[in-house]
Amino acid sequence: MLAHRYRVTAPVVAVLDGQGGGIGAAVIKELRREFQETLEIWALGANSTATENMMKARANRGATGENAIRISLPRAEALVAPLAVSWPNAMMGEITPAIAETVMTVDLLKIFIPLSHEKVILTGFQSEPLPHLVSQAVEILKKNR
Repeated sequence: MLAHRYRVTAPVVAVLDGQGGGIGAAVIKELRREFQETLEIWALGANSTATENMMKARANRGATGENAIRISLPRAEALVAPLAVSWPNAMMGEITPAIAETVMTVDLLKIFIPLSHEKVILTGFQSEPLPHLVSQAVEILKKNR
């Protein structure tokens, strides 16, 4: 009976963030607004504050840290995250090389939001406010579901 309680019946979208989890929380709020309960949303935080804030935004489940990310991410069907989660040592060192490697090698749809506090400039991208970028990410997910 207990095994049935944790069976995932909806598509799983992982949202990965670090620092305060503000980007991840904004993504989760928009996913909930657009998809209601038809998605299982997993909050994967590089730290507990990020996970906690994403859980407050109504993620279904949450986990924190390198091992949780390495184990959980391959079980998802899509990832939405800031681009910096693909860079080793980004977010003041919160994104470990193992997290970045997992993000880039796992076989799933990856939707990156091009925001970074690193000394990196991405050419060819329009500078947009976070709400616009989150809306664009959700639209991409809708088209690729």
